[in-house]
Amino acid sequence: MDLKSLIRHARGDEPADLLLRNGRVVNVLSGEVEAASVAVAGGFIVGLGDYTARTAIDLDGAYVAPGFIDAHVHIESALVPPSEFARAVVPRGTTTVITDPHEIANVLGLEGIRFMFESAKFGPLNMYVMASSCVPATPMATSGAVLHGYDLFPLKSDPWVLGLAEVMNYPGVIGGDDAVLEKIGAFQDRVIDGHSPGLGGVGLQAYVAAGVQSDHESTTAEEALEKLRLGMMVMIREGSVARDLAALVPAVTPANLHRFCFCTDDCQPSDLVERGGIDHAIRSAIALGMDPVAAIRLATWNPAQHFRLHQRGAVTPGRRADLVVFDDLRAPRPRLVFRNGELMARDGRMTVARRPLSRTLRSTMNVAWESVGFRIPAEGRCVRVIGVLPDRLATEALVDQPFVRGGEALADPSRDLLKIAVIERHMASGAVGKGFVRGMGLREGALASSVAHDHHNLIVVGADDASMMTAARRVGAMHGGMVVACGDRVLAEVPLPLGGLMSAEPVEVVKTQVEALVAAARALGSALHDPFMAMSFLSLEVIPALKVTDKGLIDVDAMAVVPLWLDNDSRP
Repeated sequence: MDLKSLIRHARGDEPADLLLRNGRVVNVLSGEVEAASVAVAGGFIVGLGDYTARTAIDLDGAYVAPGFIDAHVHIESALVPPSEFARAVVPRGTTTVITDPHEIANVLGLEGIRFMFESAKFGPLNMYVMASSCVPATPMATSGAVLHGYDLFPLKSDPWVLGLAEVMNYPGVIGGDDAVLEKIGAFQDRVIDGHSPGLGGVGLQAYVAAGVQSDHESTTAEEALEKLRLGMMVMIREGSVARDLAALVPAVTPANLHRFCFCTDDCQPSDLVERGGIDHAIRSAIALGMDPVAAIRLATWNPAQHFRLHQRGAVTPGRRADLVVFDDLRAPRPRLVFRNGELMARDGRMTVARRPLSRTLRSTMNVAWESVGFRIPAEGRCVRVIGVLPDRLATEALVDQPFVRGGEALADPSRDLLKIAVIERHMASGAVGKGFVRGMGLREGALASSVAHDHHNLIVVGADDASMMTAARRVGAMHGGMVVACGDRVLAEVPLPLGGLMSAEPVEVVKTQVEALVAAARALGSALHDPFMAMSFLSLEVIPALKVTDKGLIDVDAMAVVPLWLDNDSRP
């Protein structure tokens, strides 16, 4: 719609396309709820009040709010491409997402990013992209691609690219690493998102001074407030594994609420479809005592302002008509969802047809199987052990004495001491990093997946080597995916042939497959909410304390590969 036409409609000289009559508008700017009708023309809100329109919908007092915005999400973690991801989140009221496609970029580089753009085209969801800053995240893992500053700079010309995605290599920023600073320098005129778990003091000061503007890794109110006071936008994360909302909501006050927003980061299909994403965060914050209009502001106006999306985030004239209609202000559950003034979902179901993928991706499973094994020779008395923390991405660095037989260290499921291995799957190098993990809970069998943040090599956790090999081999045979196995039997699987990260099936099918997968893992003993997503983060070498990649055990605090075996049983 051109500007003159917009003004004519706002004056009431021409009838609007749509009038949402008799509603209650949630004004995230004033903090009020106003009785008003909303007029829409050409995809824009043209006015609030008594307008004429070609089509009118009587809301009968229902609430009208801006479409919800997910401030930071990796779509690939939902195991489906953007076209299917939209079908999971739009009925829940999310009309805009800010995504970092670094999962597929770590596998396929710019080819993967282009695939995500193509999948999102002409869909029901506004997908904005932050250029992936950490491909690879660090040199301590093998990725399928490397993106330099000069690779990313051309992306700035795309109107759907907003800035530089989470700068995960915060030690590189603080230490003045030239390659990291080159990327930050290329995006100094754009939004630069951060990733700095547990960082404080002068290190945080240096990180912010470099130009990093946000963080989604805070797990305590104190950490969030320190970052906020230094100028960061604090993204309150509520995902499938990392659930920080309850800890961070107490930090939000009327004086500082403009410096918070909501994000999901990583969510699996069942959580998105059944529990919800940003809508779940809004309801949870309200249940914890946050004012409903303030909670909605964290999901609309605040992220829109942070990312300079000046046409979105509020129900006012001249903004895009991304709108959510619901009946209960204290527990918003979207009944109608509009994007650019067009009805996209009603009563939790899409009103537009599903679009099949226009293209697929080449196979990315390249494993030197003849070099793969899970035997761990006994080379001492005690080993470092990765300790899983429920609902956290961080782990503990534990020490334990494994069971040794015939000169080999074995898993001991009776003590919840399992083997973990990461198999390089991009270059067929034959590299395998091995260790032990506590907290996965398997009594028998194994789990394997080609989803292992952020390098996405093949990760396996198991109670015995035979089960681990069965699971790993099946992932390879499927060209990527997730598998539960016991002995030589595959108990459940989810094929993920798109980069080893995503399925080409409808999101409803993937949801059912994942539910069967998780049920099979639980039958083998794991009590975690989502053992596969929890396992995938055991290989992310930028979140403390102890992780494992294809290059070995990683002490994240020291940013160094460390030996598995210790000379004594003291903590490292």
